Amino acid sequence: MYLIHNATIINEGKSFTGSVLVDGELIQTIYKTTGDVPQDILNRAEIIDGTGRWLIPGVIDDQVHFRDPGLTHKGDITTESKAAIAGGVTSYMEMPNTKPQTTTIDALNTKFESASERSYSNYSFYLGATNDNLDELKKVDKKNVCGIKIFMGSSTGNMLVDKRKALESIFGEIDMLIATHCEEEEIIQKNIAYYKGLYDEDAPVKYHPLIRSAEACYQSSAKAIELADKHGARLHILHLSTAREISLFDIKPLINKKITGEVCVHHLWFSDEDYEKYGTRIKWNPAVKTKEDREALMKGLLSGKLDVIATDHAPHLLEEKIGGCFKAASGGPLVQHSLQMMLELAKNGKISKEDVVDKMCHAPATLFRVHKRGYIREGYFADLVLVNPEKSYTITQENILYKCKWSPLEGETVSSTIEKTFLNGQIAFENGIIKEIKGRALTFDY
Repeated sequence: MYLIHNATIINEGKSFTGSVLVDGELIQTIYKTTGDVPQDILNRAEIIDGTGRWLIPGVIDDQVHFRDPGLTHKGDITTESKAAIAGGVTSYMEMPNTKPQTTTIDALNTKFESASERSYSNYSFYLGATNDNLDELKKVDKKNVCGIKIFMGSSTGNMLVDKRKALESIFGEIDMLIATHCEEEEIIQKNIAYYKGLYDEDAPVKYHPLIRSAEACYQSSAKAIELADKHGARLHILHLSTAREISLFDIKPLINKKITGEVCVHHLWFSDEDYEKYGTRIKWNPAVKTKEDREALMKGLLSGKLDVIATDHAPHLLEEKIGGCFKAASGGPLVQHSLQMMLELAKNGKISKEDVVDKMCHAPATLFRVHKRGYIREGYFADLVLVNPEKSYTITQENILYKCKWSPLEGETVSSTIEKTFLNGQIAFENGIIKEIKGRALTFDY
């Protein structure tokens, strides 16, 4: 039993100085002021001094690519979950574009078995949709699997679902959350042909957001929402990147939404003005777009139209990022630093720290119906993060834990440090050291 004492607790829209008592794997008591803690508890519990620190729920990242199995030269469950726990990400949901692709129940079960032995953070995995695996999708137990993933635009892994009949069947017959990557393939292919006509295979990366254009994103997202509305499906659109897409979403309490949207940290941090400095290190699908798009995405989050902040963590080796629009791999590693990035934006007045916690911790827990995580509540699992908001942190090759050993943020200094991460009641990360604490499979309240 331990007491995190005299911390600034950031939870459910409020910040206050108090203490949290953890007994076993659960939060036992939340003391709203430090003076409320009984002397008996102060005498018996191990005291963790939270003075000057922020205590928040563990981050839940609903979109990561840990490259395991089959692409483990880029990253694997062990390395990337260690990076996650060092960044305060206590739970992740991992994508199916691996080798083999996670498009069967057997492949899904293999991932869960592997993670049970190797993951340093809590976990779940999506089952991937194809044009012809509806029978497999119907076998999923939604109490134990986070969702179905549809690539409605081609990306890493060649899992494009482009047959209208297949899409109608999935949206019409699958009774669980459907998460989509939305970029209209026909528009992208026309743009590719145009820029290859101009530059052959050597189009500079600055044209990437014009090839995988705002129009491609909007048309595909609109199609997904049309299908969801038609069939009454539960739809979550991943990594929204344009101002125009925000018009497709409603403002209403998250608990009442059937159609939701995610924004990734790189679309809130970078703009197309940064391609000159960072080159292909910030090449993602969907592409980083204009400053106006970036500002609109933040406004969409704060208004309640958009719901979740995630990473789309997708490591590649640096040599795989060489080239321009057509040669460099799309994707980059972010899960170790996403919380610090968002707290930096909070410090700069772009978003409040309470909204950061809401969009990174509370909202994914509510949206996916994660069982007893994502909030600091009595009886909930003690997945917690202790942040030092006054200790700056410089991101260097020496402290990057990704297997690929680089970050687009290399050399950046942020103003906060992740001091401790608690996982299921145990200290899993402390002052730069990963503990030998393993995560467990998430469950969902259906």
